Amino acid sequence: MLLFVAFACGLGMFLFTRFLGTPVLTAFIGSENLHIVPAANTYIQIRGFAWPAVLVGLVAQSASLGMKNSWGPLRALAAASAINGFGDILLCCAFGFGIAGAAWATMLSQVVAAFMMMNALNKTGFRAFSLSVPSPGELLQIFEIAAPVFITMTSKVAFYSLLTYFATSMGTMTIAAHQVMINVYCMCTVWGEPLSQTAQSFMPELIHGVNRSLVKARMLLKSLIIIGAMTGLTLGFVGTSFPWLFPYLFTNDHMVIGEMHKILLPYFIALIVTPSTHSLEGTLLAGRDLRFLSLSMTGCFCFGGLILLLVCSRGCGLLGCWWALAGFQWARFSLAFQRLISPHGMLYSHDFYQHELVKVKTT
Repeated sequence: MLLFVAFACGLGMFLFTRFLGTPVLTAFIGSENLHIVPAANTYIQIRGFAWPAVLVGLVAQSASLGMKNSWGPLRALAAASAINGFGDILLCCAFGFGIAGAAWATMLSQVVAAFMMMNALNKTGFRAFSLSVPSPGELLQIFEIAAPVFITMTSKVAFYSLLTYFATSMGTMTIAAHQVMINVYCMCTVWGEPLSQTAQSFMPELIHGVNRSLVKARMLLKSLIIIGAMTGLTLGFVGTSFPWLFPYLFTNDHMVIGEMHKILLPYFIALIVTPSTHSLEGTLLAGRDLRFLSLSMTGCFCFGGLILLLVCSRGCGLLGCWWALAGFQWARFSLAFQRLISPHGMLYSHDFYQHELVKVKTT
């Protein structure tokens, strides 16, 4: 059923990109940077073909990880990375297709990854290619779980989009510096995702499974936070070193490099806390504390958006935007950490899910 929902949403995203891509890009970029629209539109139109495959692949990946099968997704992502890298070199460097070549390479890699994810599910006994249309009641059940998660993810993506929106209004050099730094930042933050996936795979049985053990759940979370802190510090130093010491790997423009160097401190501060935040939010997802997670992320988005508006209106430039990002990341960490260490929280109170048990018995 979730594969069907993902496929339907993917088709909707494809149609949205196809027919509304140019107006949305124009509104987002602004009148000062209209020369960017044709290249950007070419990129998103090609990438749009992969939307159904991307969403279906994400559902298949989550199903495999939920069954503690990480080898199938690993092989799919490794193959996708190899195809994407080889395609970029071939289409961009050898054939000179530019941004269109990069888009085709990424699109092809995402389609291949989706099919490999589905095949991995088939090997576990599922018929992944046999989609099932959910009934209204089943859609409601899916909505009750997916809606808070959707709000959480949308708030996070919206903040990053808002960050890029404000950076875009500061000129071409600032845009270039921001794009370099945000891409390196995203490459580093990916290293924290396995901690979230580990929490989502192992925490449910410890928190509300048949062999429930809150002591083991707390021990697992402690280990994940320690690993996250060590990973964050390592990524912080390594991830900051490349733009600082080897900026010519990304650009030869001295003005762009100068803008990059201005934001290294907030970049480092935002990066070091990200892996630990992933482990905390993964635990909240595993414990289905979805209402708190969605409300806290929405609050962080509103707070971060106000800070962005304030710093940009006062002419703080790209540096102010990245300090807002650092505040956004630390606010996420603080709220999730306080929730999980609360004596009345899911990891300490055996009555945390009492209202759900009562609802089940009533049903």
